[in-house]
Amino acid sequence: MKRYLLIWFIVLPILLVMVPAALVHFFSPGGEIAGPAHVPVSAPSNQVTQEISSLPIKVYRTEKKVVETLPLETYITGVVAAEMPAEFELEALKAQALAARTYIVRRLNEGKFDDVPAGGQVLDTVRHQVYMDENQRRERWKDQYEWKNQRITQAVRATAGVVLTYNGEPIDATFFSTSNGFTENSDEYWEKPIPYLKSVASPWDIQSPRYEETVIKTTAELEKDLGVKLTQEASTNGAWYRIERTTTGNRVGKISIGGKEFTGREFREKLNLNSSSFTMDLRGNQVFITTKGYGHGVGMSQWGANGMAKNGKSAEQIVKYFYQGINLQDYTRILQV
Repeated sequence: MKRYLLIWFIVLPILLVMVPAALVHFFSPGGEIAGPAHVPVSAPSNQVTQEISSLPIKVYRTEKKVVETLPLETYITGVVAAEMPAEFELEALKAQALAARTYIVRRLNEGKFDDVPAGGQVLDTVRHQVYMDENQRRERWKDQYEWKNQRITQAVRATAGVVLTYNGEPIDATFFSTSNGFTENSDEYWEKPIPYLKSVASPWDIQSPRYEETVIKTTAELEKDLGVKLTQEASTNGAWYRIERTTTGNRVGKISIGGKEFTGREFREKLNLNSSSFTMDLRGNQVFITTKGYGHGVGMSQWGANGMAKNGKSAEQIVKYFYQGINLQDYTRILQV
């Protein structure tokens, strides 16, 4: 009996330690799969912020025709200020900061700057990311500068150094203003399949002032822009164009008009439309084109992000919704700085 008691006193402490550890391992998310370390989106210490900000970004200022070298987080502040309204929810602004930082880190990681004048790494226009310096922000915001700038800065600092990755590489963090209710699969707009850029519902975008707009063109303008000729028969029988294919995101995939076929993207770009989600109505010699959404529709919808934030979603939840299967990582794990 004494021997059994001795064994029990030895085994019991071991069980008390091992069983909870095993439960934590098997029931915690990803318990058996080793992945990138989770990086919380929260304010870093002053020392960490200074270290992160030391990464220089060479921005080509288009109007001045000069290259300005800026600390990383100073650059990100100027991008978020230019790309998203400061009035948006803080978590949406954080999501925008994550996307903007990922964009530039991806460019640095690839090291291809041949689309920027000598010495620069990134343009300050929509070709890459729009950037506004402090003077430009003061000029645009005027007496609202202090609170708007403070809000943008807060969002950037809260996400300092964090980027979005897929398989350990910074993602192509595309974003746009407003969806038609859904984002788009990358291969249905750019013909390039990207695993994390999948169509998802974005019902919050209906709140955007750019959600639905109608433009009017004459038939002559339409024919000129598209390089087609509308026949009299086609103009009168109600079948003057045909949608050949729609996309997963409910946009026009292919359209036939005037004897020619166009992809939705081609049609949108030729007519300078807000999006490739559209309908058309012919009235006499005028064409009424109604679009839904604003932008290419691939990646993160900014108005969708704001709607999610209003519903209590965090920046991390927002980016993981619009960019499927991604992780958050410190950029120093990707760039050797």
